[in-house]
Amino acid sequence: MSKGGSSVPDEEWERFLREAEAGSPDAPEEPSARARMVTRRLQEEPGRQEGWRTYTPAERPRGRGWYAFGLAAVVVLLIAVAVAPGRVLGLFDGDPADATPLAAESERPDGPPARDASDRQPTLDEPFRGSPAARWSDGIAGVHLPEARATGWMSEAEVGRALDRTREFLVASSLDPAVLRGERPEKAMALINPHQSDVRTYLEKALSSPDRDNDPLLLFSRFRPAEVRPVGDVVKTRGRVTFREGKKGAVEVSTDVTYVYPVRRASGDDGEVARTIVRRETVVSWDDPDKIVTEPGTFSVVSYKLDTTNGGCGTYDGFLHPAFLAERTGADTDRGRAVDPYDRSGPIEQRKREPGDERCDTATRS
Repeated sequence: MSKGGSSVPDEEWERFLREAEAGSPDAPEEPSARARMVTRRLQEEPGRQEGWRTYTPAERPRGRGWYAFGLAAVVVLLIAVAVAPGRVLGLFDGDPADATPLAAESERPDGPPARDASDRQPTLDEPFRGSPAARWSDGIAGVHLPEARATGWMSEAEVGRALDRTREFLVASSLDPAVLRGERPEKAMALINPHQSDVRTYLEKALSSPDRDNDPLLLFSRFRPAEVRPVGDVVKTRGRVTFREGKKGAVEVSTDVTYVYPVRRASGDDGEVARTIVRRETVVSWDDPDKIVTEPGTFSVVSYKLDTTNGGCGTYDGFLHPAFLAERTGADTDRGRAVDPYDRSGPIEQRKREPGDERCDTATRS
């Protein structure tokens, strides 16, 4: 989906504007049980308001020449609106979808992204409207991959392949349309070392009989098709991948990625768009086969953490459950901390809960 809800490619749009302006017509040991699971769910805070915009009209130019020029400009503008209305309207309301896309995130940012002062709501044509994600990249393009270098037991070329395979896991676990609609993440599972029995056992139970202690959402993004369906075919992402030498000469790869999923109700025609925001920090180890039992092309899972916004709270059935405005307005107000799901300036915090504490943190925006 192109920015501003238009299907017109950027090159065609720029050419159109230029021509219009010019008046142109055209045996090693087994892997240990190193996986640790940390889950923190966030729920959106209700209470949204549409912002008002004001403007000061410019003085009308006088004279026949100015009149002809103005008439031509109006004609060009009307044609432009017909060709790509989303882009033209974005020029007047400051839509971040028409702002310059962000460069890849090669290091941790200093603070959260700026807020959209107008508090504009998403639409079916512009599902990321009013969100910092409007300037993020689509899909896996939003995940910065570092240059490979020889590390641990791997050569530069081998590290490059390990990074590519790790990125494949991100796609297979969090972007694959089949997985997003609740199907079994076979491609992602195939990349996990089959000899890491504790993780494989955990994931099999989480996928077949999910509960609070066995939650597939720690690694996989899944929605119930009977509840919601995606808006468009774009998931916005922002994140980065890093690597270093780990234990026994392994290459340890860390990923920190935020995914923004726009959805609508599976039934009904109200056109309301909700966004579920998922951030995952996952560490995997590409082990030396001379020291660790593994299979070619697979990694061992070291750790994984999760933060979700508007993905459901206190429900452990293995699916994300976005809330829409009516549900958020009537939700229990006894919430935990206020957090910004777009703030990537710090790591995912591990918060220790007391037994029976099911309070959800409150998202300051979505």
